[in-house]
Amino acid sequence: MQNRGFWRGVLCGAAMAILLPSTAAFAQDARPSAKGQTLYLPIYSHMLYGNLGKSGKASQVLLSALVSIRNTDGKRPVRVVSARYYDTNGKLISERVPVPVVVQPFGTLELFVELNDASGGSGANFIIKWEAEQAVSPPLVESLHANMDGGKAVIFMTQSVPLAE
Repeated sequence: MQNRGFWRGVLCGAAMAILLPSTAAFAQDARPSAKGQTLYLPIYSHMLYGNLGKSGKASQVLLSALVSIRNTDGKRPVRVVSARYYDTNGKLISERVPVPVVVQPFGTLELFVELNDASGGSGANFIIKWEAEQAVSPPLVESLHANMDGGKAVIFMTQSVPLAE
């Protein structure tokens, strides 16, 4: 029994060690100031894994997603205008920011997709629009996906990319 807990801790630690350098590398990239953007953020409501069984389908594990919209500008706020959640087929599921939300300098807006919400599928996404009064350092927008059921942990991150306006 003790070994199971030990290996779970090792696996979680290894997953975090893998995630942190990629986030740090992204954050160090010079990003030009902007007055607003539309961002695409991939989301996974579930993840396929394993082999195809007799049914011809892979196994799947449900995932929660914590969307983090971080204002990286130390002097000026940004306003998140909308965060539309779409499923794998591109169908709008919901608007998660029904009224604009101001995110203060170095502040964070969090949105959450529950573990039991599989409506998005493995190809879900958020389209997030933000704006600012003046050109600012663009927000860092990423999602932490997790499932820690049954003594196993699946944890990974996705990052947004700007869409052409």
